Amino acid sequence: MIYQQTSAQSLESAILSNTGISLRMWREDLNHPFISGNKWWKLKYNLETARKEGHTQLLTFGGAYSNHLYATAAAAHELGFKSIGIVRGEETLPLNATLVFCKSKGMHLHYISRGQYREKDSEAFIQWLRKEFGEFYLIPEGGTNAHAIKGCEEWAHRIREVEDFDYLCLPVGTAGTMAGMVNVLTDKSIIGFSSLKGGDFLKEKMKQWLTHDINNWQIRTEYHFGGYGKVKKDLMDFIIDFEKEYQIPIDPVYTSKMMYGVFDLIQQNTFERGSKILVLHTGGLQGRAGFNF
Repeated sequence: MIYQQTSAQSLESAILSNTGISLRMWREDLNHPFISGNKWWKLKYNLETARKEGHTQLLTFGGAYSNHLYATAAAAHELGFKSIGIVRGEETLPLNATLVFCKSKGMHLHYISRGQYREKDSEAFIQWLRKEFGEFYLIPEGGTNAHAIKGCEEWAHRIREVEDFDYLCLPVGTAGTMAGMVNVLTDKSIIGFSSLKGGDFLKEKMKQWLTHDINNWQIRTEYHFGGYGKVKKDLMDFIIDFEKEYQIPIDPVYTSKMMYGVFDLIQQNTFERGSKILVLHTGGLQGRAGFNF
């Protein structure tokens, strides 16, 4: 997959000046026009493994607005794989922009009930999928597995090489990206911001992937704004104000919730004066479709 080199840029405001805090945003949203942000890193070694094992077809899971389905469809098209997206819920016409894009990249969409979707990790259901669609390389929902962690660790090494910071802040969905960062950046304080309601279970998911027991991380669960894919007026207002001030587009599902939380914690004096904070823009800008920005 083509990768555009990315870097961080400084954010400046009166709030930051008054607290003596340095805030920089790593613009990983610019790494690829379609396979953007952390999705590029989570898919990198999955796709490499699929190729090495001789697979010609990928299968994965997601909701109707899934960044992961979007990125997987684009990556499969770019690399010459067939792709199947197992979509949670019934087909709703007309299709939204995410699913239209997936189909345009050749992804076959198969809709299942929410009850069936809860069984997506069971061996019996996966065997049924193989009978239905033939052999495939399975990528889990959100892309998080050992190959995804490896990719995110590689990203973390690159960040360490060029950035000086005390805190790393990032959005959390399935905790794969954060686990990769924590595994590498053992001398930094890492704060994840869950986009999911009831995100406490993510702490247990994190522990499945960690390679050390250094307690240098936390997941904040109070900035979900109602849950995954939910957007409230105060978050929308924040996105509009943020983009006016910094000219950086952010998505309403992940990065915006993280940035809202970061500024809120700064105003609460959670960070020491003079702290250097690096925040990760994890892409997902396709999630803006359907919102009036």
